[in-house]
Amino acid sequence: MKTLIWLLIFGVSLLADAKKEMFNLYQNEQYTQACSYGLKEFSAYRKDEEFLSLYAFSCLHADYINRLALPIAMLKRSKEARSNATYLSIIVMQKKMLYHALIDGYDISQLKLPTTDYVLSKVFDLYAKDDHSQKRTVYLYRDSASPKVTYKLYISRKSSIKKMVIEEYYDTILAHRHVYW
Repeated sequence: MKTLIWLLIFGVSLLADAKKEMFNLYQNEQYTQACSYGLKEFSAYRKDEEFLSLYAFSCLHADYINRLALPIAMLKRSKEARSNATYLSIIVMQKKMLYHALIDGYDISQLKLPTTDYVLSKVFDLYAKDDHSQKRTVYLYRDSASPKVTYKLYISRKSSIKKMVIEEYYDTILAHRHVYW
């Protein structure tokens, strides 16, 4: 019986360490590592909404948007969790709609959707307001809130799967490259 109690205490402390490790990775802006670590530990924390939110936002910042579907579905027990799920859902929908518009020519200009402060949302909004009378291969946009920030949106056809690319520039320096499919 004593051995069982020690195993239980040891197991709980390991779980706490795993959550703490992922939080430390997130705090140090090591989003890719935090997302990968969270995926590895996911089954142990599937009912922990703090963990699910941390995992989801790590994956969001690492541009692993396709990993958001499961945490979105599971974030439902608290007001904050539902709010996080809504925020993440908007970004997933905008990614899918923008990709559909670029690849298939789907018109998103008449859509009235909520938005976020995430880069994909900003580019989605700019693209939706743009004049699409002539099809282009590259779309250039300036961030109205930060005039030194510009975005370059295009489709990369380097592999069998077309990828949507958003390059984020500060002045003329490439600050970040986001790739989605």
